[in-house]
Amino acid sequence: MEIRSGHCLCRAVRFETRGAPKWVAFCHCESCRRALSAPVAAFASFRDENVAFSGEAPRTYRSSPAVERAFCGRCGSPIWYRNDDLPEEVHLLLASFEDDRNWRPEKHDFYSEHLPWLVCGDGLPAKD
Repeated sequence: MEIRSGHCLCRAVRFETRGAPKWVAFCHCESCRRALSAPVAAFASFRDENVAFSGEAPRTYRSSPAVERAFCGRCGSPIWYRNDDLPEEVHLLLASFEDDRNWRPEKHDFYSEHLPWLVCGDGLPAKD
């Protein structure tokens, strides 16, 4: 079984995943862009039972009624996103893994909200 590790910038919040992600996707929604101060987010989704956290517990907040986000209370790095509609999943930011080079996003979510100056051109399906 594939095991991968990740952490925040200062390494205070750490995690380990078991198995392959359910999906890997880019998210272009305004909420994710603002939460990350980035033009696009990339997430890998895992079932809760396949993720273990260690070190300091991340701080959480509700960015919208159905969405909870977590970040390191020490360095501020975003860690994960959860949606109440998917209660048994956690969506980890792809860039927080120690080695994220082997996972490739398979789709663009909320593409209708993408920034017009960001040209993807990768041929992946784009969903709204």
